[in-house]
Amino acid sequence: MEILENLQQNLAIDINLRWQLLNFAIRLGWFVLLTLVAVFLGRALPSLIQWGIDRFALKFLIEPYERVVIPLRGLIVRSGILIITAINIKLFQPYPGLYEFLRFVVYLPLTVVVAWFLSRLVRQVVRVYGIKILQNFRRDADDFLIIGESLANFIIGFFAVIFFAQSQSINIISILTGVGIGGVAVALAAKEVLSQVIKTILIYLDRPYIPGEYIRANFNFLDEDIYGRVESIGIRSTKIRLAAKNTLLIAPNSLMARMDVENVSRGKKIMILFYLDFFKQLNDREKVLVHQAIEDSLHNKLSDVDSSSTQIALFELEEQAGTRARISLFVKGANEKSIMIRKRLVEIANQSLTNRLQAENLQFEFAEPTIYVDAPMTM
Repeated sequence: MEILENLQQNLAIDINLRWQLLNFAIRLGWFVLLTLVAVFLGRALPSLIQWGIDRFALKFLIEPYERVVIPLRGLIVRSGILIITAINIKLFQPYPGLYEFLRFVVYLPLTVVVAWFLSRLVRQVVRVYGIKILQNFRRDADDFLIIGESLANFIIGFFAVIFFAQSQSINIISILTGVGIGGVAVALAAKEVLSQVIKTILIYLDRPYIPGEYIRANFNFLDEDIYGRVESIGIRSTKIRLAAKNTLLIAPNSLMARMDVENVSRGKKIMILFYLDFFKQLNDREKVLVHQAIEDSLHNKLSDVDSSSTQIALFELEEQAGTRARISLFVKGANEKSIMIRKRLVEIANQSLTNRLQAENLQFEFAEPTIYVDAPMTM
C-alpha cells in the first residue's frame, strides 16, 4: 500500500514538473518569436515613419524629418528594438529570479540608448533650428545655445537615472534623502575642503583652461600679470609653469575660479573662404549691388566677424562667360562648439545672400564647397 502511494506521489510530481517545463518552453518560444518581431519592427520603424509622412501628405514634417531624424536612424532602430524587448520580458514574471536578471540586462542598455538618442535629438534641433531662431533675437547666441544644450543633457541624464532606478524597484527618494542628510553633515564638517572641491568641479565643467594651454592672470593688482602653461588641474589646486622663470606656481582652485583668467591658447579665429559664380558678366552697378549684399548678409547674420580682414573680390571668368565673387572672412571663436555654431550661421548667411540676390534677378551658384581654416589670432 505504501509503495502504491509513493508511486502516485512521484507520478504527480513528474506530471507537475512536465507541466512547468512545458509552460516555460511556451513562454520562451513566445519570447524568441516576439524578439524577432522586435528586431524586424525596430529596423522597419524609420521606414514606417517615412511612409506615414508620405502617405498622409504631412509636407511640413518632411524637412524636419530629413534634417533632424534621418541622421539618428541607427539610434531609432536600437531604441525600438530595446523598447519592444523590455515589454517582451514580462513573459517571465512568474520566474522572479530570471525576470530580475533580464530586467537589469535589458533596461540598462535601454536607458543608455534612449538617453543618448534624446541627447543627439536635442543637438540636431539646436543645430538646425535653434541657431536660426535665436539669431533673429540676438547676434551672439552661441553661448546661450551651449548652455541650453548642456542643461538639456543634464535633465535627460537626471531622468534617465530615475527611470532606471524605478525599473529596478529602487527607492530613489530614500537614497536622495540619505545622501542629502549625509551631505549636510559633511558640508558642516569640511566646509573649506568642500569649497575647494566645488570650485574644482566648476573649473572642470566650465573649462576656462585645460592642461597644456597658456594663460595670463593677476593674483595681485600691485604686481605684474603671471603668464605660463597649465601643467595640471588637481582636486585642490592648479599648477602653472611660469614662462621665462620656468618655476612652478601652485594656485588654489577656489582662487582660480573667481579671478579673471585670459586664455592665450584659445585666441584663434577661423578663416572662411567660398566662391559665387554668376551666370553672366556683371556691370558696375550689379557689382556694387553684389558687394553690398554680401557685406550686409555676413555682418547681419554673423557675430564676431573681423571686418578688417573681410575681403570681397569680383573678377571675370576666363573659361566661360560670367563673373566670380571670392569671399574670405575671419570669424572669432573660443572653442569647438562655438565654431561649429558659427559655421551653421555661415550657412544661414549664405541662404540670406541667395534670397537677396535672386530677388535682384542675379542668378549664381556656389562654385566650390565652403572652406574652413583655423588661423591664430594676432596678439
